[in-house]
This record gives sequence, C-alpha cells and structure tokens, in this order.
Amino acid sequence: MSKTAHVAVIGLGYMGLPMAALLAQNGLKVTGVDIDADKVASLKTGAVPFDEPGLGEVLESAIKSGNLTFVTKVPKADFFIVAVPTPFVISTRTSDLSYVRSATKSIAPLLEKGNIVILESTVPPATCTNVMVPIFEEIAHLENTKDFHVVHCPERAFPGNTMKEIVFNDRMVGADNVEAGEKVVKLYESFVQGSIYLTNSATAEMVKLMENTYRDVNIALANEFAKIAEENDVNIWEAISLANKHPRVNVHLPGPGVGGHCIAIDPWFLTETSERASLIRAARHINDDMPMHVVRLTTSLMPKGSKRVTLLGVAYKPDVDDARETPATHIMELFRQRGFDARAHDFHVKHTDFELHELDEALADADALILVTHHALYKDLDPRRIAKLVRNRLLIDTRNHLDHKKWAEAGFTIKVLGNGRAS
Repeated sequence: MSKTAHVAVIGLGYMGLPMAALLAQNGLKVTGVDIDADKVASLKTGAVPFDEPGLGEVLESAIKSGNLTFVTKVPKADFFIVAVPTPFVISTRTSDLSYVRSATKSIAPLLEKGNIVILESTVPPATCTNVMVPIFEEIAHLENTKDFHVVHCPERAFPGNTMKEIVFNDRMVGADNVEAGEKVVKLYESFVQGSIYLTNSATAEMVKLMENTYRDVNIALANEFAKIAEENDVNIWEAISLANKHPRVNVHLPGPGVGGHCIAIDPWFLTETSERASLIRAARHINDDMPMHVVRLTTSLMPKGSKRVTLLGVAYKPDVDDARETPATHIMELFRQRGFDARAHDFHVKHTDFELHELDEALADADALILVTHHALYKDLDPRRIAKLVRNRLLIDTRNHLDHKKWAEAGFTIKVLGNGRAS
C-alpha cells in the first residue's frame, strides 16, 4: 500500500478513532471525520473521548507525525472508511441505517474513479448492495458506476481491549470485485497482524452477525440452565464448569442480561431480513427477559416494606466505561415502575440514561444490593463497612463474582443467580 494514499475515516467512535490512529501511526495520511464539532475540537488537542487502554499513546503519536487530522466535513480521499453507529429500533426490532445512509450521501459527490468505500459498521445482510450502492449510483458524478467499489470489512474488536484486538485479530474483507478487495487487504495489512480473508460483501455481512449471534444463543442457553438450576438443588456455576470439561462442550456463563452494541443487537439484524430465524428470536427473548428475572428474584427475597435497591455496576461488561445497551438500564426501569427508589453506582461509567451516585450515597439505607457488573474493584469492597450503611443486608450476585464467605460473615444473606442450592 502506497504511503501517499489518503484515507478518510468517517465516524470517530469506539472503532473509527482507533482505526484512524493506527492507520496514521503506520504511515498513511488520514483524515478523521465526525459531525460532532466539539469532539473534533477536543481530538485536535489529543484528548481521548472514551476509556480505551493504549489508545491515547497511539493517538498522540499519530497526531505528532502529522499524518492524522480531524474535520467535520468529508474530504476527497482514495479510501473512505465508514465506521458510524447502526442503532437498534426497539419498537420494530430493526436496524436504524440513517447514519450509514447519511455517510454514504456525504461521500457520493466526492467519489472519483478508483475510489473504494469500506463499510466497517455492523449491518443487516445486503446493506452494501441494496442501500449504499444505489445511493452512490444516484448521486456520484461518475459516468460508469463500476468506477468505484463498496467493500465490507466489519470490525472484530472488544471494547477495553480494542487496541490489541484490532491489530491481532483475523479480519474479513468482503468485496464483490477482486481487485478492489486486494487493495483493501493491502490497506489493512499496514497495521493488522492477524490473517485477512477475502470474500464477497454478503458473506462478510453474514459472518459478522453470525459471530455475535452464536454468543447470544449460547448465553441464552446458559440463562435458561440457570433458571432451571434455581428450581433444583443445583449450582449452575459448578454445573457449567463440570459440563465444560467435556472436549466438545463450551457453555457460556449466565447473567442479568446481555448488553453492548454487538451481542444484544446483531441477532435482530438477522431476524429483520428472515422469517426462518426462530431459534435466534427465542434466544433474544430469553436474554431480554433476564432483567425481569433479576427483579423478581430480588423482590422475592426482600423484607416486607422494602423501598430501596442499589445496583452495583452499570457497564455492560467489566472494567470498562461502556454502558451501551446495558441490562442495568432495564433493571433500573423495572424497579422504578414498581415504586422502588432504585440507585446505581459504577467505578468506570461516567454517563448513563439515569443518575449515578457515589458509592456511600448509593448504599445508604439500601434494602438490597444487586451486583450487575463484575468490575474487579467490587471485589475490594469491605462488606463489614457496607453492613453499617445499608438498611437490610441482602446481596444478589448476578455474576457469581464476590467473596460470598466474606459477605456472609458480615451478616449478609446472599443469593447467586442460578444457584438453587439452599444457603
């Protein structure tokens, strides 16, 4: 890949910004584009808008090299990488492709012969051919619609470990034109050390959705196992550990629900385009019901007259500040609908759809504590000190994360999600 190639990365979120920084650090001229003017101004100073280990150093290096700049309007480029959100519409259980359409429309007038548009956003099948290409054909100032190419290269990284996974994970390049696909492979080889596989766009779209759907279905199975275990004298955490001793078994772990902008969302992108996805729909319903199960489990154990519950952790996964699609939101809403004073604390998350409290304020006069997110720091809490702050000593551990012996010694009644054994 020629170091003179110009890359425009549109969307500077959890994946777009690391991508822009890594390309620039490895010698490409990169323009990062975002419609948020405040974010762009902040990025120009080197400030990182979210918590991602290692990103700050790479971003600083890329900016100092002069290879990375930030703007609010899409410039002309050789490669356009689209890394915008694809939100989920709860009411219809379908994808919102408005950001993809908007990015496509902003690129279209700038397209020149030989340009390649790379979609990194996770999308339903056939989005490249049925959504993006028609817009380009209508707006682009090109005599031949074959003069440009749309390629799908879905991200495969885990928030909190993005800077490693975006480099070392294997990648797919979904291109309906082999020559364009090979150019994109060379572009990604500038920083990707994993293997890069070339396929067509529809297969790449499908594979990304399959990966997260596999995990969602497996988690749903674990959650159903947990509910059955609660009806019997079974500790599901022990049972899963033993079942996974089998060389061909890999049961995931249960929990209070599925969050994040991948596993909780991507399966619906398959169901919106197919009438045959009955297992996928069933898994989604099981996982979406887990917040209600947590509420029912908690209220069944709370003393009569209880008024306050405290959620410990609202991030969708441990030790990150990402609360997208977190089950904590649904748990909070369900408690408040039932008239409870529901409060929440998180060591990492700064912004959510509801107010977060400092730890002691969140714990004060609580009738039940619910461990929702298994942040490492919650293991360091002193239950003896907490016992003096709460009104009733009831702990619901939805992640089997805490030292239950230590909490029991402090006088807490402990219920672990999926443990049907008598305390």
